[in-house]
Amino acid sequence: MPAAAVDRTGKPMNAVAPFAHEALFYRDEDTFLSGTARFVADGVDNGEPVLVAVPEVSIAPLRARLGAVADQVHFIDMTEAGRNPGRIIPGVLMAFSASTQRRFRMVGQPIWPGRTELEYPACVQHEALINTAFEGRHGVILCPYDATALPGHVLDDARRTHPVVIDGERRVASEWYTDPTALADIYNVPLPPPPPGVEEHQFSVGTLAHMRKLVSAHAHWLRREQVEDLVLAVNELATNSILHASGRGVLRLWREDDTAVCEVSDAGAGFPPSFTGLSGFGIVMVNLLCDLVRTHTSHSGTTVRVYLGR
Repeated sequence: MPAAAVDRTGKPMNAVAPFAHEALFYRDEDTFLSGTARFVADGVDNGEPVLVAVPEVSIAPLRARLGAVADQVHFIDMTEAGRNPGRIIPGVLMAFSASTQRRFRMVGQPIWPGRTELEYPACVQHEALINTAFEGRHGVILCPYDATALPGHVLDDARRTHPVVIDGERRVASEWYTDPTALADIYNVPLPPPPPGVEEHQFSVGTLAHMRKLVSAHAHWLRREQVEDLVLAVNELATNSILHASGRGVLRLWREDDTAVCEVSDAGAGFPPSFTGLSGFGIVMVNLLCDLVRTHTSHSGTTVRVYLGR
């Protein structure tokens, strides 16, 4: 058997492992459709629950390619459900896998042409964390990558975050695969500096109520339910600073077009870029409430920046 047909542990590539995380490199619509449709149809034939979470533009063509099989597949628009990369594991993938006791199969496309540079580090951290979040679970996740439209460094990162890469008819173990924690640390990068003259407020346990009012007033142009979500998210972050850092922190507020931006900084060591932690599942809630969550931890402390817009 050729070396390319075994994984990094020496196991045959066609062996049924508890969990598999694979990248699919495609170069046009036909190779995208053929690769994903074959994956989905195999799952349906095996009696596995199947989820397809891809950008909406790809859903109709994939349904057409699948034909009657599509009626047995659950489809989600990833540009909406996965707008915040930190929302994908708890809000999309875990939610689907938890709904079944059987081996599952999912197509998840968290990175597509049009993702911004601001979002990209969170996307890579998401892909890396899938390997730890689903370790030992029974299922497989296939992540399509547009190898024509995406930059080369994105494909390199896909090789680092996926133990297996499918490119055309070749399905190989990735020699670039990197320990998820190490890769998440690589993308623990400093955030872009806030614009000049932003609002800045010190907070402590005695000023949390006032801080919530500041956030509510700051985001006045958003819908009422969005304002409530933002206040809840920032309150969770500030409470974490008070409980697990120095007991105090700094809140910064500014606006980027129609998006409200809130930043909480403290002197603490932060928390892993994961879907657990931060007072239990607080970080899950923050990610579910916001359009984007970015975190940077250094020797001087931790900064968490959240975005919520119309």
